[in-house]
Amino acid sequence: MSLLIKQSPLVNELSLYDVVNTPGVAADLSHCSTPATVRSTVGMGNAAEALEGMDVVVIPAGVPRKPGMTRDDLFNTNASIVQSLAEACATTCPNACFLIIANPVNSTVPIFAETLKKHGVYDKNKLFGVTTLDVVRAKTFVAENQGGDVLNTDVDVIGGHAGTTILPLLSQIEGASFSQDDIDKLTHRIMFGGDEVVQAKDGAGSATLSMAYAGAHFTFKVLEALNGATGITECAFVESDVTDAPYFSSPVTLGKNGVETIHGYGTLSPFEQDVLDKAVPDLIAQAEKGVKFVHGDAVSYTHLTLPTILLV
Repeated sequence: MSLLIKQSPLVNELSLYDVVNTPGVAADLSHCSTPATVRSTVGMGNAAEALEGMDVVVIPAGVPRKPGMTRDDLFNTNASIVQSLAEACATTCPNACFLIIANPVNSTVPIFAETLKKHGVYDKNKLFGVTTLDVVRAKTFVAENQGGDVLNTDVDVIGGHAGTTILPLLSQIEGASFSQDDIDKLTHRIMFGGDEVVQAKDGAGSATLSMAYAGAHFTFKVLEALNGATGITECAFVESDVTDAPYFSSPVTLGKNGVETIHGYGTLSPFEQDVLDKAVPDLIAQAEKGVKFVHGDAVSYTHLTLPTILLV
């Protein structure tokens, strides 16, 4: 992802942080002939140095999934990582936009929010759970199914970023026609697309390239909006009153101060409504799990994968 973000003309400085190896990655990136300068910070407890002066913080930190694991299985490891980074952000760059990729997003976003609240610096308009990979997969799989141009395929994906909380709105795709079998198979594939990659890598990791692509895409959109571009709408997991769940992914219009408008999801098919009705209680429970983590006992800090934070 750092290589993709380095290419953006909207990035003046790219700061990388991890507990190991960051200087080498930063040195390599710094040779790319794009305007952004690159700096690195390495070592446990040194995140604040990396965060100084940053406007956007992207957090893909944590351990990857292995075959048979769900995103929720990563909670005990990744929750403590996200909380530690949130603590550093709260004291160093509280006015930045925070883009959370670390899984399980349905719980790590509430963890980040509660940590910022403890410091009195929470701004609901500047905290995003990045669900763009679900949209990227939906566009790809739908274009393949319909024989269309993926670059002209738009699919809203609402709910959360874990299994059956992921709901692609296939009924709302203009010009598309699906059999019920298509709907069943596409919905399941979009929900569990990450499993395809985990299984194909056979224990060597989870989705990294497609996640980097999706994460960079959303980062670019946030940067464009912060720089004054208008009419930018992307699906994102944010604090929301669209459903009974405290956090929910739906189309969000971005602006100079982060979230400008949270949109609803329109009219659903009976199939989609059934999926949503089942997803909302799970989203509520997963959010509560994150809240309880912050206000309960912390889990020990563990090794982070590279890179932990991208800052621009």
